Amino acid sequence: MNDIQKEMQQLTEQLLYHARRYYNDDAPEISDFEYDKMQVRLRELEKKYPQYARPDSPTQRVIGAVLEGFEEVRHPYPMESLQDVFSFEELRDFDSRMKERFPDAEYTVEPKIDGLSVCLEYENGRFVLGATRGDGRVGENVTENLKTVFDIPMEMPTEHEHLWVRGEVYMPTKVFERLNAQREAAEQPLFANPRNAAAGSLRQLDSSICARRKLSMFCFNVQNARELGFRTHDQSLQYLKQMGCKVVEPYIVTRDVEDIFDFIRTMGDRRDTLPCGIDGIVIKLNDLAQREQLGSTAKVPRWAVAYKFPPEEKPARLLDIVIQVGRTGVLTPNAVFEPVRLAGTSVSRATLHNLDFIRQRDIRVGDTILVRKAGDIIPEVLGVDHSRRPENAQPFEMPAVCPVCGAPVVQEEGEAAFRCTGAECPAQLLRSITHFAGRDAMDIEGLGPALVQSLVEEKLVASPADLYTLRLPDVAMLERMGEKSAQNLLSAIEKSKQNPLSRLLFAFGIRQVGQKAAETLARQYGTLDALMQADREQLTQTFDVGEVTAGNLYQWLHSPQSLHLIRRLREAGVNMTQPDQQESRRLEGLTFVLTGTLSRCTRAEATQRITRNGGKVSGSVSKKTSYVLAGEDAGSKLAKAQSLGIPILDEDALDAMLSE
Repeated sequence: MNDIQKEMQQLTEQLLYHARRYYNDDAPEISDFEYDKMQVRLRELEKKYPQYARPDSPTQRVIGAVLEGFEEVRHPYPMESLQDVFSFEELRDFDSRMKERFPDAEYTVEPKIDGLSVCLEYENGRFVLGATRGDGRVGENVTENLKTVFDIPMEMPTEHEHLWVRGEVYMPTKVFERLNAQREAAEQPLFANPRNAAAGSLRQLDSSICARRKLSMFCFNVQNARELGFRTHDQSLQYLKQMGCKVVEPYIVTRDVEDIFDFIRTMGDRRDTLPCGIDGIVIKLNDLAQREQLGSTAKVPRWAVAYKFPPEEKPARLLDIVIQVGRTGVLTPNAVFEPVRLAGTSVSRATLHNLDFIRQRDIRVGDTILVRKAGDIIPEVLGVDHSRRPENAQPFEMPAVCPVCGAPVVQEEGEAAFRCTGAECPAQLLRSITHFAGRDAMDIEGLGPALVQSLVEEKLVASPADLYTLRLPDVAMLERMGEKSAQNLLSAIEKSKQNPLSRLLFAFGIRQVGQKAAETLARQYGTLDALMQADREQLTQTFDVGEVTAGNLYQWLHSPQSLHLIRRLREAGVNMTQPDQQESRRLEGLTFVLTGTLSRCTRAEATQRITRNGGKVSGSVSKKTSYVLAGEDAGSKLAKAQSLGIPILDEDALDAMLSE
């Protein structure tokens, strides 16, 4: 072996070792930087000397290729599902059926991993294909993603030309909890359970995403075991272990049904300590010839069953109900209770959804509540044991002000949700700044959600007004920015100061004040000062502004946080007036409704043409409607207009009216 080969060999071994410590043991010994440096060196050598590259090289595992889609794979051996049983009586019946046919029937009994079933194909010991179960006969080719699972050998010292191995890809409990904690912090939807997380990860078209999820895999079957000369299932599992596969463990081999019951009890008690979720125990005949004789039904094999654990439900004392404010401003009550152990993890919090949920179940602080994990992972409150209610149990009421920023809390008619009205509420910061910078609002080019998040994380902005105080050196230091990109962003922010009042009003994100209402208000009042001087009754008299919208607008404009934001924006030089864009009074006194797809302009552009010539645009057809402008695929509005005898216009007719 020459020096180059020796170096490549050493790098490969080191990287494989450290990958196992990182991905499988969750105990890294070196930094990511050091690992990446070794990987770069190995990749360079492999490019120069491909003849020395090993098939199991870690450079081949995390490729990061983005696929256009997954190809279909037809399984040469069907990947069957199992018949579920839910009681020891059903297991006795299964044992009786097996013993009636085979008095010496022996079973393998093993945990049922809660993951995603896949099949691996090896040619002369080299991993060449990996596919999902799919419908059992046709699955999806996920080979590139499976290469990122470090439990799967890329090469094994097998003497068999073809080997098909079935296993379960899963997400370890610690990895799942860390991933969901990260998603919760980023206010992203949580994964329901480790199985969903594993399935979603394995089906990513970008294999680098799958790699970051740190999936694992247990092997539990040789699909072509009979052809390869194996006599028992246990024998095939031992062979897989010798080949470097991680097989499902612990498992037992027994003829006694009582041993099966003991194993189920033991594993049920140990679920909390296992590194991954299990949802039951699989019992199957050990003798492969006996399996062949029994065969399968159209859906399941006759020689195996899966005992399913019942969902755990435990009582816990409710210590408190705390409020979480989401980035849309919704206040969500959460139960804080004495920690209980459920499905392998300690649980002490669960959502109570809203005030209606609490009142319907009469939940009070101090009560004993019944808790379980929906889908074995998301904690949920089932109800209350009212017989154990203490005398000092406290009923719950939603707070009148936001616990994060102190702004008033409102509940709109017909909604279960309570919302914070704060214009500068820290809990809503990401959403409020992203909306403020949006294309239909202040239209700050280049300021998307990712960059907003970076600005917030670096504490460069804590309010939309802070955008106008950003400095070039601070922005340039952000990830993926640089001086040129930073300058472009600051120029776009500076340009946004000249936007009309209508855009600013929409950018504020006031409940029910959309683009059309913002345009109408800006046009009618002309300046933000004039709008702020209007009372609720005056606002209600504005065309197409109802009582609820007027109430939301008045409250927002006069809250302390909003006044602070407006003052800072004014000091920054942001325009707060609406330019007079009136072209004529030709359409004054006329109300139009738009429906369908227009051919020469968008409906927003048509609305501008109408309003700039004195007309009004409404969202619904009524007897007060003067005309309906109808494009292609016009729907119910056109039908209603025809039934009321309201004149229908096309674009040519509108052009004619405007040119008179």
